[in-house]
Amino acid sequence: MAAQAEGMPCWADAMFTDVEAAKDFYGDVLGWTFGESASEFGDYTQAYADGRAVAAVVPPMPGQEGHSAWCLYFASPDAAATAAKIRAGGGEVLMDPMTVGDFGTMLLARDPSGVAFGVWQAGTHEGFEKRGAAGAYCWAEIFTREPDKADAFFPAVFPFGVQRIAGDADTDGEEIDFKLFTLGGDPVLGRMVMGEEFPPEVPPHIQVFFAVGDCDVAVAKATERGGELKFGPMDSPFGRFAALTDPQGAAFAVIDLGATTGKMPELTDEK
Repeated sequence: MAAQAEGMPCWADAMFTDVEAAKDFYGDVLGWTFGESASEFGDYTQAYADGRAVAAVVPPMPGQEGHSAWCLYFASPDAAATAAKIRAGGGEVLMDPMTVGDFGTMLLARDPSGVAFGVWQAGTHEGFEKRGAAGAYCWAEIFTREPDKADAFFPAVFPFGVQRIAGDADTDGEEIDFKLFTLGGDPVLGRMVMGEEFPPEVPPHIQVFFAVGDCDVAVAKATERGGELKFGPMDSPFGRFAALTDPQGAAFAVIDLGATTGKMPELTDEK
């Protein structure tokens, strides 16, 4: 059985051409420390917050050099079965299920709207050892230009329920097209539509949120170290957050979960 519920975001990693620079950046911004690189697994290096595994960094494989990006993995009790669902749902399996020692089995895929993600079938590595606290993963959102495709695909591959924020509108009165994917009634993943504010060269992606003790301090450290602020900081009922890219181009977000402002929105289930 999977160590975490099927469909639960369970791990995140990123490829960096300059791994040492990435370690310096995230060590300062998120307070991470790093373990020894595993040479037998492509110099895969785990990151820790307070001694607990929270993510990993790795150099690109030969021929894979290019834009750095964070990859979010979803838990699966059977990676091969999930791969079949991905294909049946119109997605693309980019890397077939591959056993990683006794740690588990992984695959990489892309949904029909172009959003890349991973799947993890746990062995001895069950995923995040810490979440929802400073330095750790706490949330993620799918950013897509083709929401109908993503909305049909993800609940077909994973046992997600779907919720919408009731009556939510922007400052112009337009309804905001934002949905939540749930497990057991609890939100585990958001889905946003990429509008004109996203340049065409920015691909559909999953934005990974890491918790921090102070959003503004984290943003200041990131920009001082060559990161770029893309959005925020902004107050919300969920916390004060900001979206950034690191110096190697990987997008991520930081959120202070303790700095909440406003009333939590009402959610409605979609049939």
